[in-house]
Amino acid sequence: MKMLLAVAAVLFVPACSYAQGAQNAPAAPGPKACEELKSEIAAKLDAKGVKSYTLDIVAKDQEVTDGKAVGTCEGGTKKIVYKKTAATPQTPAKEPSKP
Repeated sequence: MKMLLAVAAVLFVPACSYAQGAQNAPAAPGPKACEELKSEIAAKLDAKGVKSYTLDIVAKDQEVTDGKAVGTCEGGTKKIVYKKTAATPQTPAKEPSKP
C-alpha cells in the first residue's frame, strides 16, 4: 500500500506543474486573414528568388488542377494556390548600327 501511495505521489506532482505551465502559456493565434497569409508567402518566395508565379485565393472545396495548395486561411475555409507562370523572355536592347 505504501508503494502505491509513493507511485501516486510521484505521478501527481509533475501533473500539477504541467497544468500550471499550460495556464501561463500564450494563447494560440487565431485563423489568419487570407491577404495577410498571401503576402507572407509572397515575401518568402521573393526572398528565395522565385520569379514568375501567382498566388490565388480559392474556396477550400474548389479542386486545384493546375498549381499547388500552399496554405489555408480564414479558419480553413479558403486556400492559397501557387501557380508557376511562363517567364517573359528578356530581349537585350539593340545597339544602333554604325554607318
